[in-house]
Amino acid sequence: MNKIDYDFIGKSIASLTHGETDEVALMATVVCELHHADDRFDWTGFYRVTEPNLLKIGPYQGGHGCLVIPFDRGVCGAAAKSKETQLVEDVDLFPGHIACASSTRSEIVLPVFDTKGEVIAVLDIDSNQPAAFNQSDSEELEKILRQVFTN
Repeated sequence: MNKIDYDFIGKSIASLTHGETDEVALMATVVCELHHADDRFDWTGFYRVTEPNLLKIGPYQGGHGCLVIPFDRGVCGAAAKSKETQLVEDVDLFPGHIACASSTRSEIVLPVFDTKGEVIAVLDIDSNQPAAFNQSDSEELEKILRQVFTN
């Protein structure tokens, strides 16, 4: 089983994104690198804040994602609204979970901040395994997002 080496992937993403300022280009690169680094990652993508309290699909890897997610729906909406990472061991137990893919068993969703501290997107990683993510994943992914989007 292929499990992510956060130190290696962080350095790789830093090298690939150095000097880039376009948010979509950054998101596409981050998603590609993360998605292929870990077998737990069944769907990996960004939902971008396109208007107040609304997320729209951004760069992703995996099957089709939901096109639009309001802040008041699902795990992605909860992360955007609360500005806090959502670590969900069993999506069926999350109130208001949006089932974009029936194979999703667990997920982690992290808010993405710009240099002003505003939420510009969320990074959504779904797994077809239950309880696939832990606090260490949360901390390491948050570190990568800070490195890419707020430096």
